[in-house]
Amino acid sequence: MTVDAHHHVWDLTVRDQDWIPQQSPLRRDFTLTDLALEVAAHGVGRTVLVQTVPVADETPELLALADASALVAGVVGWTDLTHPGIAEELARLRELPGGAHLKGIRHQVQGETDPGWLRRPDVRRGLKAVADAGLVYDLLVLPHQLPSCTRAAAEHDDLVLVLDHLGKPAIASGAHDTWADDLRALAHHPNTIAKLSGLVTEAGPDWTTARLRPYVDVALEAFGPDRLMFGSDWPVCTEVASYGQVVETAGELIAAEDREQVFGATATRVYGL
Repeated sequence: MTVDAHHHVWDLTVRDQDWIPQQSPLRRDFTLTDLALEVAAHGVGRTVLVQTVPVADETPELLALADASALVAGVVGWTDLTHPGIAEELARLRELPGGAHLKGIRHQVQGETDPGWLRRPDVRRGLKAVADAGLVYDLLVLPHQLPSCTRAAAEHDDLVLVLDHLGKPAIASGAHDTWADDLRALAHHPNTIAKLSGLVTEAGPDWTTARLRPYVDVALEAFGPDRLMFGSDWPVCTEVASYGQVVETAGELIAAEDREQVFGATATRVYGL
């Protein structure tokens, strides 16, 4: 059974997604019902629902959706890592309806102006609380922030860190030398995992499988298939590709002998689905 380890949903009548440009085709509601229509044709049986905004109310809503869904097996939510009461908040979230689906926490580190944000004492305390709770931490970062991720992996060797979108390499421009070196340094730490997600978006509307291949090959060499997981990044991917195109392209980029790990086993193990 294929696991889609990274997707989103949102309802603009409940909460604005202020990161979406006004003229973007993403500026509409995307629901689990919409997703179910997409996954049915591609053998996807379980998914991981990921937060979109750093708003405390969103995570309970995502947990409730997961609780009512046979499709969503896990949730990566948001809570304030820097809050002194983060341990208590994580425990509270787990007591909510659907709380057992909470598998990880994420923050939009890519939007932090401090390049050393992950090394701040209050953030490090929060990461320790995530580890103590037995949860995973998803890293949403840009390429220049990868070295700070590597330091975090070294400092928190009891915390599983999942790199979203391979750290958003500059596929559109074709650059990857520094990114590749930094990705390999991160992968040196066995508590790190990477998602093959969001790559078509980074490549842009003229993406091709051939343009994605060098980046996927670096990730495979660095992490190996048992530390890589597929994620569609739906519906963000729909700006440049359909759900089916994303699934099929990933299948072309992963050798047949590695697909069981990348398309299911890694996510199942890492997130405890």
